[in-house]
Amino acid sequence: MTSKVKTAVLGVTGYAGFELTRILLRHPRLQKPLLLRREEGGKTQDLAETFPALSCNGGYPLEPFSIERLKKAGVSLLFLATPHELSRSLVPHIVREGIRVIDLSGAWRLREGEHRAVYGFEDHDPAAADEIMKQAVYGLSELHSNEVATASVVANPGCYATSVILGLAPLAKAGLIDRSKGVISDSKSGVSGAGKEATSRTHFVSVADNLSAYGVFKHRHFGEMLEQLGLSSEELIFTPHLLPIPRGILSTIYVHLARAITAAEVESCYRSFYAGRHWVRVFAPPKLPEIQYSLYSNYCDIGFCLADDGRRLVIVSCVDNLLKGAAGQAVQNMNVMCGWNEAEGLN
Repeated sequence: MTSKVKTAVLGVTGYAGFELTRILLRHPRLQKPLLLRREEGGKTQDLAETFPALSCNGGYPLEPFSIERLKKAGVSLLFLATPHELSRSLVPHIVREGIRVIDLSGAWRLREGEHRAVYGFEDHDPAAADEIMKQAVYGLSELHSNEVATASVVANPGCYATSVILGLAPLAKAGLIDRSKGVISDSKSGVSGAGKEATSRTHFVSVADNLSAYGVFKHRHFGEMLEQLGLSSEELIFTPHLLPIPRGILSTIYVHLARAITAAEVESCYRSFYAGRHWVRVFAPPKLPEIQYSLYSNYCDIGFCLADDGRRLVIVSCVDNLLKGAAGQAVQNMNVMCGWNEAEGLN
C-alpha cells in the first residue's frame, strides 16, 4: 500500500480518544486524521483547547460529525471513542457506506444477550444492530488476528478484559485449568480507567491514599472474559479495584491446574501461544511484571509463580489501560486490518 490511509476519530476529547489521536498523528502510513465532534454548529473548536500539549503543533480543528463529511474527506476507517449507546446507533449507518469501524466502546463486544444486558441497550433498529453484531469481531488480535484482518467492525476489548484474557488464554486453550475449582482475578486499575468525567469515587480526595473495590460481580468487562475464555459465570470471580495512580492495570489471577506440571511447561505454554506476537512479553520466573514496566506502551506483560505442588498457579498480567487497554490496541487492530506490521506506529 503506497498511498497514505485517511482515518477519522469521533470522541477525541476523552482520555482514550486523545491517546488515540496522538498515535495516529505520528503514524507513518496515515494522513492527518479527521477529528470529529458530535455537536453541530457552535464556535470553531480546536483539540488544543482541551489538551494544550498539542498547542505547539499547529491546528487540530474539531469538525461536526456527518457521514457526508467522512465520505468527502475520503475516510476509509473510523475510530469511535464514544458512549456505548451512540456507537450502537451510528455504526449500522457508517458500515453501509463501506467505511470500516474500530469501536473503543462496549457496544459490539458481547455475543451473548445475557452478557450484553449489563449495558441496557435500547436499539432504535434492533434488526440493524443484530446484523452488525454478526459482523463484529472481538479485537484482541493475539486471539483473532485472521478475523480482525477482514473485519468491517472491530470491537476493541475492555482494558480489564485485555489483561485477564491474555493472562489466561494459553492455559484455557491448552485445557490446563481445573475449572471445577474456579479462577479468581484480583485486578487493580489507575483512575483514568474510570473515564474523564469525575464522580464522587474518582475525585482526588476519594482516591488519594486509598484502595477500593467496586463493580463486584457486575463489572461490564466480566462477560468479555467469560465469552473469550469459554468459562461460565460460576467458574470465574473477577474483582476490580481503584488504585490511587493515573493509569495502568495489574491483574493477579489465581488458578488451580488440571494436572501437576512444571514451571518450564507453564513458560513453554505461554511462549508458544504468543510466539510472533509483538505486544505480549512473557517473563521468565521468578520475575513478575509491574505496572511501571508496561506503562506508556502497548505491551501486555505476563509472569507467573507456580506452587511447589505443581497444581496451583498465580499469574500476573499488566497493561497500560489507555494504550494496550484502549488506544494502542485500536491502532494495533488497524495495522492488522490494513495488512501492516502490528507494531507500526506504536514503538
